[in-house]
Amino acid sequence: MINISIFLSLLLLMVIPQDNNDFKNRQLKYTRVKSAYAEKRQTIKSLLSTKGISDDKFLLFIRIFKKEEVMEVWVKGSHHHRYQHLKDYKFCANSGRLGPKRKSGDRQIPEGFYFIDRFNPVSNFHLSLGINYPNRSDKTLGHKENPGGDIFLHGGCATIGCVPITDDKIKGLYILAVEAKNNGQNKIPVHIFPGRAIKEAQWRKLSASADDGLVHFWKNLKPGYDHFEKNRQIPGIKVKQNGDYYMAE
Repeated sequence: MINISIFLSLLLLMVIPQDNNDFKNRQLKYTRVKSAYAEKRQTIKSLLSTKGISDDKFLLFIRIFKKEEVMEVWVKGSHHHRYQHLKDYKFCANSGRLGPKRKSGDRQIPEGFYFIDRFNPVSNFHLSLGINYPNRSDKTLGHKENPGGDIFLHGGCATIGCVPITDDKIKGLYILAVEAKNNGQNKIPVHIFPGRAIKEAQWRKLSASADDGLVHFWKNLKPGYDHFEKNRQIPGIKVKQNGDYYMAE
């Protein structure tokens, strides 16, 4: 015979609406996220409206250029076919040199095709969004035992391999990411390139002082870059057994 208290608890679970699957509500329980929404939500909403997005249902894409120290934010509304450029965030500090991250402690900002896999509302750098470094390519091409990890887009103004954009600016980016994930975008893509010089007109200058291995790696990034430039759509990216990226059909 079922215990009456257990029965009543189960009954309450059935009749009371649950928000356990509501990512935004869970995030808003944190003071910094709640404060960010109070301070920046209307600004972000107005910015989205300039792109014809009024229902807050959109896909988010982040593209980063290390040489220019800029993070581009792109959005695609639920009724739109192509991504639109929303705004840029400048780095507050930079670390390492051009080229991919290959091991822990090398101070390198990664290069490649990633997605946001963590939201940290209590970060040491105010708010932070983690990317899935090392991905399959990094694990193949990087240090086998210790390729490093914990790469974030975050607040503050310090870095040993992450991308800081100040406490003020991370609030807006964090809100955009929360809204996108809350509406079903489980993998928000983050593409990181050595610089805009990956464009054809400047490619020779970028690769002139690099070794053959690095030039090969950058050439391997280029089809993904070109696809988005031409179509304003996110390419399907996979990784070969040797660690090279390739676009899925």
